[in-house]
Amino acid sequence: MATESITLIATPRAERGKGAARKLRGTGRVPAVVYGRQEETRALSVDAHELTLLFNRISVENTIIELSVEGEDAPVNTLVREVQAHPYRNEILHVDFYQVRAGEEIEVGVPIRLEGTPIGVREDGGVLDHVIHDLTVRCVPSKIPNVIELDVSEMVIGDALHVSDINLPEGVTTLIDLERTICSVAAPRAEEEPEVEEGEEEELLEGEEGAGEPEVIGKGGEEADGGGEEESAE
Repeated sequence: MATESITLIATPRAERGKGAARKLRGTGRVPAVVYGRQEETRALSVDAHELTLLFNRISVENTIIELSVEGEDAPVNTLVREVQAHPYRNEILHVDFYQVRAGEEIEVGVPIRLEGTPIGVREDGGVLDHVIHDLTVRCVPSKIPNVIELDVSEMVIGDALHVSDINLPEGVTTLIDLERTICSVAAPRAEEEPEVEEGEEEELLEGEEGAGEPEVIGKGGEEADGGGEEESAE
């Protein structure tokens, strides 16, 4: 299934630079640019609230966004190529949009979703190891898959699925080596007790007989509580 097309309204901006961008963000807008092959780079701004809501409900990496620029007759189809976010606040600082054209092949990452629970996990206690989470594909914009689904329910311990096991839609090719492993089911990890030699065992027993009480770090309720608060404080 191809990705849905989403519309986002953008406004041209004339001022550039850090000061202008900071001022723009203060009005509730996010500075952005749109560029493309043989296209002039244009400076834009988008509504911060609308952009955050949009990014929270789509797969940002592979969803076509129809950018409707005020003052222009026709919207342009774009993909998000870069998002700059604040290091600790939930705030988008800048967005790069790449303009795509009908018939032009592009490279995008598509998330891989594993469906079901392997037999080796539910019946034998095995462990499912998901190695590759996104697949890089090449296709025209209209054929970009939303997600790649792989059924793992029949996998037993020792089984593995590779890139070659993925059935991609017609017109979609992958750039990843077909032999690479997507996921595998491994045997349960048993906890092995360390082997103790006969001489070492005698030494351990002698040590236990002469040993006193173990040292308790942070002994005492008040001291332990105070130490914990100090550790977690930033």
